[in-house]
Amino acid sequence: MGRVRGLGLGLEVFDPAPVGVLVTAGPTHRLVYTNAAYREYFGDRKIGAPMSEVFHDLPNLGAIHLFDKVLATGEPALASDLPVPADHPDLDIRERYFTFSLSPIALHDGERGVLTVGMETTAQVVAKRRIHELSEERLRVLRRYRSLVNVGVEVVWVATADGRVVDMSPGWERVIGRSAEILKRGNWSPVMHPEDEPAAVASWLRALAEVHPLWEATFRMRTPAGDYEHFHARSVPVRENGKVVEWVGTVSNVEERWQENRRRELLERAGAVAGGVSGLEDVVTGLGRVIVPELADTCSFYLLLDSVERPDNAPIVAERVAAAVRDGLPIPPKGGHEVFGPNGPFARTVREASPVRVPNPPGIPSGILRTATEKWVASTGMHDVVMLPLVVDGVVAAVVAVGVCTPRPALEMSDAKLITQILDHAHGPLSNVIRFQRTQRMALALQRSLLADPPQVAGLEIAARYRASPAAAEVGGDWYDSFVLPDGALVLTIGDVAGHDLPAAVTMSQLRNMLRGLVVDRKEPPGDILRRLDTTMESLHTVGTASCVLARVEQIPDGWRLNYSAAGHPPPLLITAAGTGRYLEEAHSALLGIGLDEQRPSAFTQLEPGDTLLLYTDGLIERPGEHLDVGLARLCDHATALATEPLDAFCEELVTGLPTTGKDDIAAIALRLPC
Repeated sequence: MGRVRGLGLGLEVFDPAPVGVLVTAGPTHRLVYTNAAYREYFGDRKIGAPMSEVFHDLPNLGAIHLFDKVLATGEPALASDLPVPADHPDLDIRERYFTFSLSPIALHDGERGVLTVGMETTAQVVAKRRIHELSEERLRVLRRYRSLVNVGVEVVWVATADGRVVDMSPGWERVIGRSAEILKRGNWSPVMHPEDEPAAVASWLRALAEVHPLWEATFRMRTPAGDYEHFHARSVPVRENGKVVEWVGTVSNVEERWQENRRRELLERAGAVAGGVSGLEDVVTGLGRVIVPELADTCSFYLLLDSVERPDNAPIVAERVAAAVRDGLPIPPKGGHEVFGPNGPFARTVREASPVRVPNPPGIPSGILRTATEKWVASTGMHDVVMLPLVVDGVVAAVVAVGVCTPRPALEMSDAKLITQILDHAHGPLSNVIRFQRTQRMALALQRSLLADPPQVAGLEIAARYRASPAAAEVGGDWYDSFVLPDGALVLTIGDVAGHDLPAAVTMSQLRNMLRGLVVDRKEPPGDILRRLDTTMESLHTVGTASCVLARVEQIPDGWRLNYSAAGHPPPLLITAAGTGRYLEEAHSALLGIGLDEQRPSAFTQLEPGDTLLLYTDGLIERPGEHLDVGLARLCDHATALATEPLDAFCEELVTGLPTTGKDDIAAIALRLPC
């Protein structure tokens, strides 16, 4: 047991104290003493352990920051009415309350500590609470007037037991700008917003009939300035001998609080929408639903189809990728390209990268939108539009057009500002999906530009198909090519670069062009050409691998011969006119780009009349959790069943009719010898 330095007394002097006493020592607030009253309140606690451990189950009692403050400053501290979970022996409650006084104390061994004295205040707290409840439900009109006016309530009113207003405080006319006599006659229409009046009146009548202990409602009322602001009304019944004799209530202007709550709610919804989806259309559709109908009647998102600098006199082409409208309005026409003139508000929004308002009741000026959209705008009664730019990487990448329609009044500037905040709040995810969309367009355009139509070769049929992945970046490294060499031989090739993004598409184009050059450069077996391509890949400085099949089809005296080689790629499939199929696996070697300097084999096979040769990429056969042999067998069965179909239909059915994951590109090129 420690002692108090300077007094020569042991801490046991506090044993008989009727209040709880606790003493801690040192910077870790090591527990050195508790008296009987403290233990009765909170149970035995481990002497010698730090406070954070001692009161881990009652964190309010181990408020370390208060102990730190007292020990550091030497100044006492007070913690009032702290709740502690416990059943009270006398009161029907699940919490007890205590007030603690913390003071610095010097112990006999030179250590400094903290003396804590705790006194139970449960009865006082419960009494305060009950007094407050009583004042809210039972105090008479005069006492309510005094208390409510003292805390700044703007309007206090009294109604009879049947709900007829009989008295209002003088603040009413200052807040609303109309005489209280209107309301005393039961006429709320001149002051209450017509959209809010039915619900508010119905709620009040229901409270009167059911005698609710507290009636609350929020509605808009007209202010002296002529606009509408949000007010919150509260009322409680006053009883005498158990019978309601009157109602007393307040009306407070809560416009700022309402606007802030709405702003916070809409920003949270916008953040949730932007963070929860990945596609551009999904993001902007979700944001449109946040804006409509809360802030506007329509919301359209226009994605600019080019992001480069353009002359001031050039029109702007944009694609409407999504639109939202409130219930009851006509559905907008399907999204499509819009051409905006260089002098209109849309172009000014893009050029100045700032919002532009288009007020022109009762309709939007012609020439801004395409004909179908103009007809839709006219049918909605739209009379006010604000166009807001979306800037990505310093350039306006999209424009958001929000509109209001009759009978809704023009868009408030505060609402236009909030819409801007919503877009800013979602700017990060929105920018990412716009960049993603831009990358899709660039990469897909690059890839499709390289997938040329097959050549026309006498005595042969050639068909090809490409289907982009609907997932990932919707573009990848799959490619096919076919061309005729100077010696008359036909070259077919197909390949796949690892990845599904713009770099993969760029690498694909480089490999495809290099392979063309190597094939044309000299007449070599396909395996030797693939070996040279593998060596040349080192100059691309790319990280990754690629697969490829290179096939040379040449005419010989007794027909056609195939000379081929496959580097890490699924084997070519040869289908006979009789409907049998086999994979050509005699010339297989490792992937390109893995650094193996080895000879790559080539192989020959005779092509017979009616034979179909199919080159394809792995998107046609691979499925998660499935062995590749299963996918190869499925492709062979499906292809042989189509052996007599026209070659175009044969290719189309393969890339669309087989079950695939949808997560990879699919490319296929087929050659058929006529029977």
